[in-house]
Amino acid sequence: MSAKKTILFLCTGNAARSQMGEALARLDWGDIVEPLSAGSKPAGWVHPLAIEAMEDLGVDMSGARSKSADEFLGRDIDLVVTLCDSAANDCPVWPGAKRLIHMPVDDPSFGEDDPLTRYQRFLERRDEIREIITRLVHEMGWADEGERR
Repeated sequence: MSAKKTILFLCTGNAARSQMGEALARLDWGDIVEPLSAGSKPAGWVHPLAIEAMEDLGVDMSGARSKSADEFLGRDIDLVVTLCDSAANDCPVWPGAKRLIHMPVDDPSFGEDDPLTRYQRFLERRDEIREIITRLVHEMGWADEGERR
């Protein structure tokens, strides 16, 4: 079996979108990818609604921590995925990355402040990121076309 492919998900704070990306890639494709996540300006915490949205899928993110992109500099990465414009601007290139892709996803933290609406945004962004990951895994040729997990 070939070595796992490494994906680094980047957003600004590494508090929600990139954290969910890491967890989703591990959940759905953990046998073929090693997912990582980081922030260009780490928030220092993981958003509780991101943790809750992943718990709905049976994923425990209670031990997740907000990490700096600097932790992964110099590491060989197969694919870097920037999930917000700010991270794409902060990290326009990634030394050691075989490929860098910008796939912006709206920050679920911003919007109407109604608790139900806010949580619904996290669920929607989680599902959007999951679709992006599946599409990228296929586009990179890491899984058979149509394979879904």
